[in-house]
Amino acid sequence: MRLGTSELFLILLVVIIIFGPKQIPKLMKLCKKGVAKIRKSMDDDDEDETSTTKSVKE
Repeated sequence: MRLGTSELFLILLVVIIIFGPKQIPKLMKLCKKGVAKIRKSMDDDDEDETSTTKSVKE
């Protein structure tokens, strides 16, 4: 199931109604921080796996 343009527009409209136009930049900043934390933790897990794999191979 894919979202089309009209569905995305409707979701954006609902977000604007719920949070208001002044709160959206704050909300987006929080989302950006959350995504950055998730990516960092995923990268840390990858580094842990590679170091563990190297230790096992040696």
